[in-house]
Amino acid sequence: MRRTVVLTATAALMAGLLSGASAGEVPPSRHPAVFETVFASPLGLEGLTTDSRGNLFTPARGADPCPVYRVAATGGPAAVVGTIPAPCTPAGLAFDRGGRLYVANADTVVSFVPDAANPPAATVFASGVPGANGLAFDRSGALWISDGVTGQGRVWRAGADGVAAEMFRVQPLVSDVNVVNGVGGVGRDVRGLPPGAVTITPNGRAAADTAGSQHIVANGLAFTADGTLLVADTARGALWRAPMDRAGRPRAATGCDVTFPANTLCLDDLEVQHPYLEGADGIVLDRAGTVWTAANERNAIVLARRDGRVVEYFRNPADATSKLRNGGPLEFPTSPVLLPDGRLCVTNSDGSRRDNAPNTAGEANPAGPVRAKISCVKP
Repeated sequence: MRRTVVLTATAALMAGLLSGASAGEVPPSRHPAVFETVFASPLGLEGLTTDSRGNLFTPARGADPCPVYRVAATGGPAAVVGTIPAPCTPAGLAFDRGGRLYVANADTVVSFVPDAANPPAATVFASGVPGANGLAFDRSGALWISDGVTGQGRVWRAGADGVAAEMFRVQPLVSDVNVVNGVGGVGRDVRGLPPGAVTITPNGRAAADTAGSQHIVANGLAFTADGTLLVADTARGALWRAPMDRAGRPRAATGCDVTFPANTLCLDDLEVQHPYLEGADGIVLDRAGTVWTAANERNAIVLARRDGRVVEYFRNPADATSKLRNGGPLEFPTSPVLLPDGRLCVTNSDGSRRDNAPNTAGEANPAGPVRAKISCVKP
């Protein structure tokens, strides 16, 4: 299924703030952004990756077992190339150098070699990684895994033997809003809400949506050209950096605040923090070193440049009446990838939060035949 939505890119991009592109980069657009739905999924989606041929791979949720799809970026039928045995809640995924595909799944990482003719069942590669979400391989072939669920911000490293060791933690925001039995929580104190959802009076403020603050700390992972690991921080709206030594071990500063475990990154390890990055989910780097981020709750794609500037590549336009941004082509974008021809593709999970709340508008719908989708934008 292919569906095209034409919208205008942000003024920042149109003004040419981005550098020219080579393969794997998206150039500054001087034309409307054209989003095409290349896969409309009847099941939930989150993770996305690509192979050397430009095929897209995404694991689905809500089935037993969970299928892993291969989708042509040009559109067309999706092929099941593997399955993840139940119980399954797959998230991020990544290929190793040999073409084996690894998928974060609850408290494990599973793997298999994709085969459309005879889809294999994935087997466990690593366990003991609760909240496993983002995946990335380093230069040595070790797999790095983020804890994108529990709010503890853990990042693990697993070698070829599949034994995962905690390497560091991302420092969370401390939140008194989440106080339970006198114990504070972590996350963004004031949850970003759609227009009209917060009432401010001289005596205080009240929120129509009281689902709680954003607590996800460590989410998408990506390595820079020099081997530095970047970690997307969903709650803080930031990217953390962890340089590596020659042995592939982090040499970032830790232990600056006794409130947190000793292996927690210091605030000096923040690469960039910006309101545009609130909801930072999956990340991918282009050849210029620009970090492309899916800001899920803002229905936006955001770029963090090496010169420190943060700009929006695209954000859903606001409805003229409701001021909501839940009707555009982005519907809670989660995992971006860049193809060799310069196209950006992203999964849309249609979560009900902030700019995508309520999530009943748009192409994906929690009660409809399309639960999630993959959209690509032309250069």
